[in-house]
Amino acid sequence: MTTWNLTGTQKHVLICNGSSCMRKEGEEITLAIRDEIKTLELDQQIHTSRTRCNGRCKDACVVVVYPEGNWYSATSTEVGRSIIKSHLDPTIELDHSLIYSFKNEELLAANTEKRFKGVSKVELKEV
Repeated sequence: MTTWNLTGTQKHVLICNGSSCMRKEGEEITLAIRDEIKTLELDQQIHTSRTRCNGRCKDACVVVVYPEGNWYSATSTEVGRSIIKSHLDPTIELDHSLIYSFKNEELLAANTEKRFKGVSKVELKEV
């Protein structure tokens, strides 16, 4: 197994490979994201990690980008590639895929009119 030297890394892309995401092209999206990074020669700037479930199965395939803390619904390989391209071109429109954005030290829901709100962790504790 490889131990990467991540010095100089600017972004960490977490790609959900949980069962719901894998049923919705998770493998293909993972490979497309990694291919786009290679094509754009961003290997030194962007590191990817496969994760298990990120808890937003209805938004599969979920891709999280740090340090921004933005959560995306990558519904196709093209959306996955666009997430990477936006690193070089901030004019690329990803608002339609945004699930959460990290602002003022908290996650804020985006596109609430078309997203499943989900179960509140506070409500779940009370049950």
